[in-house]
Amino acid sequence: MSDESASAKSQKSAYLTAALLGGSGVLHFAIPGPYDTIVPHALPGEARQWTYLSGVAELAIAGGLLMPRTRKPAALAAVGLLLGVFPANIQMTVDWMSDPRKSKPLKAASIARLPLQIPMITTALKAYRNAP
Repeated sequence: MSDESASAKSQKSAYLTAALLGGSGVLHFAIPGPYDTIVPHALPGEARQWTYLSGVAELAIAGGLLMPRTRKPAALAAVGLLLGVFPANIQMTVDWMSDPRKSKPLKAASIARLPLQIPMITTALKAYRNAP
């Protein structure tokens, strides 16, 4: 693969991952309530603290992905973050499945969203592998 081709692939994967993490990071501060509700109950401290910490991490990683010099470590950090927040996605599904106020389509969406973490992780890995 030529250097230009690897660079273009790295950029595309990095920009996509940065957009997803950056958008999510902003939402952690703009509307933190939904994120607070999915913080795993086993974590110590207040849920809002974890919401803000994960929002900061997402924004920092997104910024790192946008710069070629920091893309490789940022892409690895993105993989780690996506794996690290997966328990929150599971917590959301567990909570929603036992909540009689949640509709069947919402419950189904919470289950369907779990495997979506896989393409997000593979995209971050592509950014890592193709980074300069």
